[in-house]
Amino acid sequence: MTAKAVSKNTGTAPVWLFTGPENGEKNAEIEKIKLQAEKQHGNLENYKYYAQDIKTGDLVSLLQNGSLFSAGKFVVLGNAELIKLKDEITILTDWIHSVTSVRENPENNSFLILLSDEISIDKKIETAVPDGHKKIFWELFEDRKEQWIVSFFKKEGLSIDEKAVRLILEMVENNTETLRAACSPFPLFYGKGTMITENEVEYIISHNKEENAFTLFDALSKHDFENAAAVFRKISLSKDSSPPQVIAGLSYCFRRLQDWLSLEEQAGGSGRNIPADMLRKGGFSGIKIQNQYRSAARIWNKPAVEGILAMLTDADGELRSSGGQMQNMIFEYLLYRISKAGRVNNARVSRF
Repeated sequence: MTAKAVSKNTGTAPVWLFTGPENGEKNAEIEKIKLQAEKQHGNLENYKYYAQDIKTGDLVSLLQNGSLFSAGKFVVLGNAELIKLKDEITILTDWIHSVTSVRENPENNSFLILLSDEISIDKKIETAVPDGHKKIFWELFEDRKEQWIVSFFKKEGLSIDEKAVRLILEMVENNTETLRAACSPFPLFYGKGTMITENEVEYIISHNKEENAFTLFDALSKHDFENAAAVFRKISLSKDSSPPQVIAGLSYCFRRLQDWLSLEEQAGGSGRNIPADMLRKGGFSGIKIQNQYRSAARIWNKPAVEGILAMLTDADGELRSSGGQMQNMIFEYLLYRISKAGRVNNARVSRF
């Protein structure tokens, strides 16, 4: 897959594939494409789905059906790596070929962006998307992350010292989307000209922490079931999150743990021996994320992780057929099973 520039003519190939862990730059590119499409065609209906929440046939039907009240549709599909069934792949690639085979396709006013935090998805889908509409968004180098933080504060009329920058990078997931969310409260609390130090960083980030699947995984990786259950209860109170979404996030984290364990094997069996270039290419360049996955690797080995991923898949089906309070009970039991599925019990993990 290439990292060529996005085509300027949205009418010739109204589908894109963006992969990789750098969601901030990824979202900025999506916004550029959306504005360009609206400039060319007019107001568009906007949709955001995740692959686990919509059938591929329904997705394609949405793209094919006309719109009565707008110029077209702009659809973003996350977790595209989960499209794996042969029939689903055929349905999607047939649609992609139908809208990209003609050089000019003015009748098509539907636009689709496929997203994945993984580096690649099914090869047939990748091949169907035109080369100029595919890009891998790699995690930023450490020095670029530092520059990003300094520039953010400078634009807001604030300054920040080196120790405070390093602390932010240790406390926050290192992509520009989460960095922006973590840094945004500072201008609300401090006036222009203020120098931000470690004290201000610790205060603001600890008081503005939002719980999500990643903080839940962090609690589990510390072998702390009680804290993990408390984190989930906070998540369950949010209107913007649902148990199936949290399942998807946890599944991503455990697949990343598989990647980390593979790197450990290549480095001789120790997380502290993994070379820096391997960590960067694997998306583990941040200090916080290294510590997190190093800790998780001490709890779960590869067989355990495989079993946990199977449990998550089973629980996802159970959660979708349940509702209300029952979902919370199922999820907390799932967390208990995950917390017990470590090396201490020889990694024997039964299905949910």
